[in-house]
Amino acid sequence: MAPGTIAVLDLGKSNVKLSVCDGAGRVLETRATPNPSRPGPPWRHTDLAALNAWVLGTLADLGRRHPLGHVIATGYGSGAVLVGDDPDAGGDGAVLPMIDYEQPLPEDIARDYAPLAGGFLDRGSALMMGATHVTRQLYWAERAAPAAVARARWLLCLPQYWAWRLSGVATSEVTILGAQSHLWNVARGAWAPIVAARGWGRLMPPMVRADADLGPVRAALAARHGLPPGLRVHAGVHDSSANFHRYRAAGMAGVCVVSTGTWIVAMADGIDPARLIEARGMTCNADVAGAPVGGALTMAGREYEAIAGEQPEGARADQGLIGRLIARGTMAIPSFGPDGGQFPGTAGQGRIVGPPPETPAERHALAVLHMALLTVACAETLDPARPWVLDGSFLRDPAFAALVAALRPGRETWINAEGYGIATGAAALCRAGPAPAPDLRPAAPPPGLPDLARHALRWRTLAEEAMR
Repeated sequence: MAPGTIAVLDLGKSNVKLSVCDGAGRVLETRATPNPSRPGPPWRHTDLAALNAWVLGTLADLGRRHPLGHVIATGYGSGAVLVGDDPDAGGDGAVLPMIDYEQPLPEDIARDYAPLAGGFLDRGSALMMGATHVTRQLYWAERAAPAAVARARWLLCLPQYWAWRLSGVATSEVTILGAQSHLWNVARGAWAPIVAARGWGRLMPPMVRADADLGPVRAALAARHGLPPGLRVHAGVHDSSANFHRYRAAGMAGVCVVSTGTWIVAMADGIDPARLIEARGMTCNADVAGAPVGGALTMAGREYEAIAGEQPEGARADQGLIGRLIARGTMAIPSFGPDGGQFPGTAGQGRIVGPPPETPAERHALAVLHMALLTVACAETLDPARPWVLDGSFLRDPAFAALVAALRPGRETWINAEGYGIATGAAALCRAGPAPAPDLRPAAPPPGLPDLARHALRWRTLAEEAMR
């Protein structure tokens, strides 16, 4: 491994962050920018041109402030780019705009794709909302723009697109392919049958590990944008898998890691793929070595937005308000967002039961309570008994972790107080040796909520009934 600090590009659905980590994975500095979508034609899409300008400019600025030795990208599993041979073609190398996975599908695409997708383990997940799966995006692109697809050289998942932009080397990688792309059968360690059936093998680059050193940043790109010329580019990793690797690299096996943000993503090792239930939002993910990892997910960030509405910066849920909502029997029944998660068939059917919240503070308190209930429903599908580690943006409100702990009495619930597990996990892939132990703290249940268990039981009953 080359010396120097590590730049981690974290490509989220709502925001993009570029962090600098030291050799131990500690974050030294972070920059962030919104990641808005643009309308079609031909479909709602990520603004790759704007992101390229921001990423390259910010990386150059951080390179003047820190001795950068490595760069590695992480990203969500539902993003991919069809590119040509030249990383600079069209300014960003793309032959078609990158589809926003929340873009609704044309009815004929959704209908015709379903019988092509294969069995559950071929897909690694259920058929989810919109344009979520990379294969479904590619199928749509073939139908809508066959000439552009015919001239494409590679299909690159999100982290590997940025590795290619920086290094010129095209690769595939198992954690991102195992994150609901429908391209990779994790249990078999092989391409899903749809790849051969559709003749897509020509678009799939060679497989490498997430930590693979692809070489230095392209000399012409470094000169044009003022990037550190010796910067080593790594292949890249799925964001929640990077967070999961952060704990594995520190020697912590046998825990359930719960990442929170736009999605709640629970991941646990040692889960037999045969135990995974497609109909309950469970997934078959991969660790950085390609071994199966049990997953469960739900689009909780969209649930929060629908319930809480506009909130002041740094809003915190008041325990007294939570207690009053519970006493009144006020609860949010899933699902408000476009994905049913653990309660299939409920997407877009969310409703408030009991006296509705009347103020922004009550709406926030109800949303945080709902997030805690969803988190427990999600992670319990994997293992209700093992220790859970909570990570991600929901921890900004202390009431969230406290409620999760209260909803699983007698079990270990931990908080990663660092708040940057994705960056630390990705940085661990760029250095030798074990990662430092995370700064874990026990989540303490809040006092004074004696009716929480009864409330949770009624919530689960109504959520289950909504599936029928």
